[in-house]
Amino acid sequence: MTESADILFYVQHLLGIGHLRRAALIAKAVDRAGVSVAFVSGGMPVPGLDIGGAAFVQLPPLRTADQYFSALVDATGRPIDDAWRGARRDRLLALLEAVRPRMLLTEMFPFGRRQLRFELIPLLEAAGTRRPRPLVVSSVRDVINRPGKPGKADWIVETLRRHFDRALVHGDPSFLTLEASFPEAAQIADMLDYTGYVVNSLPESTDATGEGAGEVLVSTGGGAVAEPLIDAVLAARPLTPLKTRTWRILAGHNLPEATFGAYRKRAGDGVILERARPDFLDLLARAELSISQAGYNTVMEVLAAGTPAVVVPFAGGAETEQSLRAGLLAERGLLTVVEEAELDGPTLAAGIDRALARSGATRPSVALATDGAARTADMLARMLAIVAA
Repeated sequence: MTESADILFYVQHLLGIGHLRRAALIAKAVDRAGVSVAFVSGGMPVPGLDIGGAAFVQLPPLRTADQYFSALVDATGRPIDDAWRGARRDRLLALLEAVRPRMLLTEMFPFGRRQLRFELIPLLEAAGTRRPRPLVVSSVRDVINRPGKPGKADWIVETLRRHFDRALVHGDPSFLTLEASFPEAAQIADMLDYTGYVVNSLPESTDATGEGAGEVLVSTGGGAVAEPLIDAVLAARPLTPLKTRTWRILAGHNLPEATFGAYRKRAGDGVILERARPDFLDLLARAELSISQAGYNTVMEVLAAGTPAVVVPFAGGAETEQSLRAGLLAERGLLTVVEEAELDGPTLAAGIDRALARSGATRPSVALATDGAARTADMLARMLAIVAA
């Protein structure tokens, strides 16, 4: 890809696909706003990714070796070395030269993806020497994982100040500010703009009697860490009042095919196990109950659909993001949480009972800003217009 674009949008997913999905929604909205985008992905390819009219560029893919983010590996599972890092860095720098963007947009960095600084710091430095210099903006979700290493929080603040013009926080400050997970955000408050949540639009009308009506819908995101949830779901089903309903389990493509096949054999009557579907939102709107992890995208889609929900926040390694968001929503009575450390058939069944009891009560109103994709596109377009004026 050598064509120029207004924005070079860098995104790297390492384990799940939530980062990529949110970035894709933003790219699609920006393209609709008449701003051209080169969408540069450094993660494993994901089938069916919809980025609208944006131009897709695939870097040599890498991923995390495990849920603890202990190491980075290439597409074959081999740990990357300095030669591999250097080659990908050079590829990224060549893209900057070819695309000649008026804006460089980085997903999560510097608030996350510090393992990628081997290529991102050179990219930022190269952008800083270009004339005219492109605007540099960070795109970050509402919650980040608390930096565990000494000095890392200071490094985030210093890197943002040195290389970036703005940071767009894809959340609603009336519900949750970035400071809740990153107190040092107070030091960069002058650089932050809140966009609202980036949420896939629900279907304008859904046939209430269509496929999935009255089912229990289980979604496992990209599938990389799906097995504990699927195991618990299969064990919980006969223990719940919904045991006679159809249970539909959607497994992402990161769940290995052999494992997927083994689960299909175990599932039994009344359980459908299939790969993730593009009509997930239709199924969600018709479902009697949703069971999932508590990632940004899924939780916001569940809230928008108004479907009773049980969530199991992913807590692998030092992950705290899903637990914080889910806990606050549970306090508002908007969903039911089952902790991952306690997850098994009986605890999940008990969580389902609580969610069903709650669904019979008056549902609390949800007043979260969920037009984040459109607002992000508008903000970025305005920034570019000001620079061009």
